[in-house]
Amino acid sequence: MSSYLNTRVSLFRQRLWQDADFDALIGAPAEEVPAALDERQLALLAIGFGGDAPLSLEGRIIAELLRETRILVRPLRGEARRFIVYWTERFEISNLKTLIRAKMAGERSAAVADRLIDMGPFSRLDLDTLSHVEDVGELLRRLESSPYGGIVRNARRAFEQGHDPFILDATLDRSYFEALVRTARPLRDTAGEGFGELMRCLIDRVNLVWLLRYRFNYGLPPAQVYYLLVASPFGMAPDTLRRLVTRADLAGVLDELPPRLGRALAGCSDIVELFARLERELARRAHAMLRGGGHALTRAFAYLILREYDLRGVRAVLRGRQLGLPLTSIRQALGRPPAMQGVGGG
Repeated sequence: MSSYLNTRVSLFRQRLWQDADFDALIGAPAEEVPAALDERQLALLAIGFGGDAPLSLEGRIIAELLRETRILVRPLRGEARRFIVYWTERFEISNLKTLIRAKMAGERSAAVADRLIDMGPFSRLDLDTLSHVEDVGELLRRLESSPYGGIVRNARRAFEQGHDPFILDATLDRSYFEALVRTARPLRDTAGEGFGELMRCLIDRVNLVWLLRYRFNYGLPPAQVYYLLVASPFGMAPDTLRRLVTRADLAGVLDELPPRLGRALAGCSDIVELFARLERELARRAHAMLRGGGHALTRAFAYLILREYDLRGVRAVLRGRQLGLPLTSIRQALGRPPAMQGVGGG
């Protein structure tokens, strides 16, 4: 398994983008953009530039990620395979949330179909049947009998207490990541320290961004914010999170962070900047794992993180161009630092 997977990851690594690649896409004449994307083996994204496409840009990005994931999981077995497959299932959780919102809004099933993500061989839900159920209560009951029953059960209980769609969404998200953590825990010893480091960066990013949004954007009380965070052996300790949720503002949270996070986030002025820095830190760690000769699963996970990071950058460029934004604004929105240069290929 390790030899085949490491070879495949090393080949896929050539697909990662450098800053120069983004600059070329930003500055390319409109008629040359499809060909430029096709050359980077992104024909799915090229289809819709400047015209109609059968899928949304987001849907085509996810389709590309799933296609590559399908190749990477071929040699995997047991716990390693379960982890990578479960990493893709966050897209199916998005389908769950789309269906729930549609039922709450009384939308017709036909109007929802185009917004659902085609999971292909990773699909575990009969979306067509679920889209035709009567109401959100029946939908949640059906979902409790699905492979996502454990995730949905907690969300249903939270929803029944106040019928708040925000709390329903937040509970689904928390339950997904806690299930991801359970899938990752058995791999800490076999996949090495690099795997744990990637998980730590991921869970820290999730918990810190959620904490700030729930506390300061939505005004939730500290106890409720803490309940909605991911309980995990990776990342910040529970007592640290309990202290952070009681802080009165962003500056207070930054002052209480562990040193490894405090240094990376010093001087952040808002949640958007903080999220961008955490994204870049996760990408930096993933690049280090990908370049090293570590466990094949860790390198595959690092690649999938970086591939998604790149494709979302491509999405930002394409959307900016389609909206007619100035090239300088697109470059600024992309936000890739000089440290990312030269690490994509080779």
